[in-house]
Amino acid sequence: MEDKQLLNVSDDQTLGKVEIAPEVIEVIAGIAANEVSGVANMRGNLASNVTERFGKKKHGKGVKVDLSEEGIVIDVFTDLDYGVSIPTVAQKIQDSIRSTLKNMTALEILEINVHVVGIQIEDRTEGIKEND
Repeated sequence: MEDKQLLNVSDDQTLGKVEIAPEVIEVIAGIAANEVSGVANMRGNLASNVTERFGKKKHGKGVKVDLSEEGIVIDVFTDLDYGVSIPTVAQKIQDSIRSTLKNMTALEILEINVHVVGIQIEDRTEGIKEND
């Protein structure tokens, strides 16, 4: 993905053109995925984690957008909560991202790939009281 590449979203250019940066798609997809019940958090790769620690590129964590001639491909990297149905939550993530992007940008997405890279196990000792 090239940083300067923009998506043209309007065919009618009588008033001018409307373009969307791929980073905007990353942010929208990340927010839509985080809203799905069962998603613990989004996970970036090592390079994105290092750049985030230096204060750069906090948007789109765990989301990668590839623009190609065929269309837009989105990869989502996420941790899920322990005990949820992985196929069900992954389908909900795909549906949420597709509908949110369709409503906000009118873009058609070729693929939304969900990569479950971890399971979040809540600390079970939080609710246990010590017997004195």
